[in-house]
Amino acid sequence: MSPVLPVAALMVAGYLSGSLLGAIWVCRALGCRDPRYAGSRNPGFSNVLRVHGAVPAALTLTVDAVKAMPVLWIAQREALPLWIQGAVGLSVLVGHSYPAWHRGRGGKAVASAFGVLLMIATPVAWVCALCWGLLAWRSRTAAVASLAAALLAPLASYWLAREATLVVSAFSALVLVRHAWNIRHLGQGGEHGLKREERVKPPEE
Repeated sequence: MSPVLPVAALMVAGYLSGSLLGAIWVCRALGCRDPRYAGSRNPGFSNVLRVHGAVPAALTLTVDAVKAMPVLWIAQREALPLWIQGAVGLSVLVGHSYPAWHRGRGGKAVASAFGVLLMIATPVAWVCALCWGLLAWRSRTAAVASLAAALLAPLASYWLAREATLVVSAFSALVLVRHAWNIRHLGQGGEHGLKREERVKPPEE
């Protein structure tokens, strides 16, 4: 059988699994306010932490990180080349960023990228997680921590998993694109701290 069909199927499955936003499903299951209607309005880990606290945020992080693993496990079981595994992982990140539902408004793919890196370049994932945690703790700003971790990832990959550097660079590029608004906002001094909650009007569905 041609490998094109199963690879395409894995990428579609990756995109659809990425479209399952942990922040929305966790908050619904716990009866919490939809994170798209509060704080930064971003359906991701840091906004859930800001609005609802540590437990919902930890669950959100877990869901968004784990959802990439089944399709990548299949890709690795089939011994697909690393660049194909990277393409499957990237499809998960695209699904998280631009989901098939929720009017295409997704998260910034940081937690999902961590899950993909755990499967493809495990040491790089932990280095970036440490960087994110330290900077988030010191700056109290999720965007600063995320941008720094995304910039660090290709360098860490070149050092720890050189064969994955190009793939990891693609992941970082997507995360940086998703944070482009934050880059402009930080330049204006407008990023919210991790502990600040802000209620806003719900967006139109």
